[in-house]
Amino acid sequence: MIEFNPSRLALARRRRGLSKTTLAQKTGISVRSLGYYESTVSHIPPSEEHVAILAEKLELPTEFFYGADVEEITTNAASFRSWKTLTASLRDSAITAGTFAKMVSGWIETRFNLPTPSVPSLRDFEPEAAAHVLRNEWGLGERPIPNMVHLAESHGVRVFSLPVDSHKVDAFSVMDGDVPFIFLNTKKSAEHSRFDVAHELGHLTLHTHTHGPSGTRVAEHQANTFASAFLMPRGDVLGNIPPPSTITVNAIHSLKKRWVVSAIALVFRLHRLNVLTDWHYRQLCIQLSATHYRSGEADGMARETSQVFAKVFKSLREDGITRGKIARDLLITPTDVDSVLTGLIIASVPKSLGEPEAPPTPALRDKSHLKVVENGRTPS
Repeated sequence: MIEFNPSRLALARRRRGLSKTTLAQKTGISVRSLGYYESTVSHIPPSEEHVAILAEKLELPTEFFYGADVEEITTNAASFRSWKTLTASLRDSAITAGTFAKMVSGWIETRFNLPTPSVPSLRDFEPEAAAHVLRNEWGLGERPIPNMVHLAESHGVRVFSLPVDSHKVDAFSVMDGDVPFIFLNTKKSAEHSRFDVAHELGHLTLHTHTHGPSGTRVAEHQANTFASAFLMPRGDVLGNIPPPSTITVNAIHSLKKRWVVSAIALVFRLHRLNVLTDWHYRQLCIQLSATHYRSGEADGMARETSQVFAKVFKSLREDGITRGKIARDLLITPTDVDSVLTGLIIASVPKSLGEPEAPPTPALRDKSHLKVVENGRTPS
């Protein structure tokens, strides 16, 4: 007989951002009973009636609670900005959303050969130097990066959406064994998300390999410095800007398009490179704030989408496999599957996750060849 899995109830509750007290209020089940249901030590399984109520309120199939243990992402393993300022429920919801994304990723990897991870450990380098080294390692030189999501994916990083209803959460990353994951809050602006990918790459290469100081103020500063240098390399910036005295807000809006960054990110980088004096930097920041450019770009870029998902779901669509099939295999709902892909696929398809194929990029054309795996073998 298949037994109720207490760890899955705890996982589901945290995914929905609920405390035991709140779940008790929603279900009419006492906090004490919920404690027994979730306990792996003094576990008392719930009745069928209570399982049905829990499934309804937690918006998951009853089968979910009878599945095997799920290898969860832990708080200590994740690099998370503003970690200490988040409520416990928001933190837990974000972390468990990452766990659900890992489940989807595992499903995909049993059927497709994804790019092999190639994110090196650069823990002995200063952030600016590490950005330069990684650019050379990946053959980028000093040129601007057309698409950060495509670049990360082509080097084996699994990029997923982070479905949380809060702008307090930016992104986080984690190493799952040798596989790097980045989770993005796609409710942020496209420029913000692009910077987030670079920031999390900084954590992955500077900190995560060592289980180092991710989440500390020092680590966050290092990841920001890395991201700025990675997106806007010193040589390319200094070789493509006008005389400092002519750099106005209008000039910033024009220049930022070369590196596909926000106006404020470029101003910060120019100040860091000593192109702008302290006074000039402050004046530009004041002007950008006055026009609300700190919260978004009026002339913003299109959101970067996933090329891996485009290829995967095109293949699945051709095989007649829908999101419902993925959800059933994982004992979750189609909504849960969609939620970790939101903003990373070109459009939402209600009955199928099939998506039109994204145009190839130089970084992926030669390095990313997804192949369907049948019965554990790669077809020739």
